[in-house]
Amino acid sequence: MSQKLVIDPVTRVEGHGKVTIHLDDDNNVKDAFFHIVEFRGFERFIQGHPYWEAPVMVQRLCGICPVSHHLAAAKAIDQIVGIEPEDLSIPAQKIRKLLHFGQVFQSHALHFFYLASPDLLFGWDADPLKRNIVGVAMEYPKLAKKGILMRKFGQEIIKLVAGKRIHGISTTPGGVHKRINAKERNYFLDGKDIPSINTMILWAVEIIDFIKEYHLKNKEFLDSFAAYPSGHLGLVNKENGFLELYDGNLRAIDASENITLDDVPNDDYNQHFYEGVEKWSYLKFPYLKHLGRKKGWNRVGPLARLNVCEGIETPLAEKERLEFKLASNGKVNNMTMHTHWARLIEILYCAEMMKSLLEDDDILSNDLVRKGERRKEGIGIIEAPRGTLIHHYEVDDKDRITRCNLIVSTTHNNEPMNQAVRWVANNVLSGEPKITEGMMNQIEVAIRAYDPCLSCATHALGQMPLEINLIDNYGNLIDERRR
Repeated sequence: MSQKLVIDPVTRVEGHGKVTIHLDDDNNVKDAFFHIVEFRGFERFIQGHPYWEAPVMVQRLCGICPVSHHLAAAKAIDQIVGIEPEDLSIPAQKIRKLLHFGQVFQSHALHFFYLASPDLLFGWDADPLKRNIVGVAMEYPKLAKKGILMRKFGQEIIKLVAGKRIHGISTTPGGVHKRINAKERNYFLDGKDIPSINTMILWAVEIIDFIKEYHLKNKEFLDSFAAYPSGHLGLVNKENGFLELYDGNLRAIDASENITLDDVPNDDYNQHFYEGVEKWSYLKFPYLKHLGRKKGWNRVGPLARLNVCEGIETPLAEKERLEFKLASNGKVNNMTMHTHWARLIEILYCAEMMKSLLEDDDILSNDLVRKGERRKEGIGIIEAPRGTLIHHYEVDDKDRITRCNLIVSTTHNNEPMNQAVRWVANNVLSGEPKITEGMMNQIEVAIRAYDPCLSCATHALGQMPLEINLIDNYGNLIDERRR
C-alpha cells in the first residue's frame, strides 16, 4: 500500500483541478498526477445547432478567453461558407485581428499581474493571505495599477469590436458585423479618457525590464525549476515563419530544435494528431502520430511560440525576443519559469500590433463581408493566450452541426503540466513526510506557469478551499493542512 498526497483544488488557475502524489514507505515519490475533474460537453451538445450559432455558443466555454473560441469557430464557419482567411476583406481581417490582440493582451495581463506576480514578488513560502493580488496592490501599488489598467485597455478593445467585454459578438460567416468609426478609435489613441496605446507600449517595455532584472537576481531558480526537455508547437507566419497569433501554419520542434511538424496547413491538422486518454482525468493528451504518445507531446503557449518562430514583425518585441533567446544560448528554451518572460514579450507585441491597426484607416471601411461556395466542413486554428486552439466542425445539408472536435490550449499542455508536477514531486517532496505551505505552492507555481484554463471557465472572486492529507501505508494520518 502506498501513501498518497492530495492537493484539491489547485488555486489561482481558471477552473478546477487537483494533484495526487504517491509516496512509498520511505516517503519517496512513486508517481504524480494532475487531474482535471470537470467535464464540459460542448463537443456534444452543440450538435444539431445551425453552424452560424457556433461562434456565439462556444465562447461560453470561457470567461477569460471567449474571444479565442469565438474567432477559432468563426474561422471554421468561414470555411463552411467557402471563405478562407485570406479571402476575407482586408477591413474584416484587420478588425478581427484587433479583437484578437486585445484579447491576448488583457488575458496575459490578467495572468501575470493577478495570478503569477504574487509568487514572484513574495516567494512561495509567503503567507497565503499576502500572496495574492491584494497583497501586490498593498506593497507594489504602481505595479498593480499598471496591471489593472493594462487589462482594462484590452477589455475596452474587445468591447469596441464585439459590443461588450465578455461574450460579445463580432463575427458573421465570411466577415464581421460592423466597422469602427473615427471617434471610437481615437478613444484609444488620444489618451484623454484612458491611458493611450502609446502608454500601453511604454508600460509593456517597463514590465519586461522588471522581469529581466528579476531573472538576473534569481537565475539559478528560474533556470532549473520544473525545467525538462519537451517538444514545442505553435502557429508561424505562412510567408516568413515569424510569430503568428491569428492565422498561420502549424510548426513543432523537439527539445533539440529538430522540426517535427513542418509548417503544416490548418486543414491537415487531423492527419498529424492523436488524442490519448487516461482514466484519471477528463482532459485528453494530444500528441503527434508519427512520434507516438511518449515522444510526440508538445508544450504550447508563449514559451513554445517564441521557440518555434523565426522572428517578430514589430521592432520592440523583436528586440526583446533576441535578448530572450540569449538566456538559452540561442537554443530551444525548456525552462518552464521563462514562460512568464515570454508572455510579457507577447504583451508588447500585441500592444505594437494594436497601435498599427488603430492607426490604419482600413478598420473604418464598410467592406466587411465576403461570400463563397458552401461546404460541409470547416477548420479554424488560432493561437489563444494559452496556446494553439483547434475548432473543427462538420455540417449536414440542413446546416446543422453533426460533429465538433475541440482541442483547446490547455489540452495540449496536459502532459507538460503533468511533467511539471512530477518534477516538483521528485525534486521537492521526496523524503519529506511533512507538508509545508511552500511545498504545496511549488506544485501550483509549476502548473500556473502554463496559465491553464482547466474547464475553460472562471471562478468568482473569493477563497477556494484547499485540504491536503498525508496518510501512511496503514491509513494513519501523518500530517494535514487546510486553507
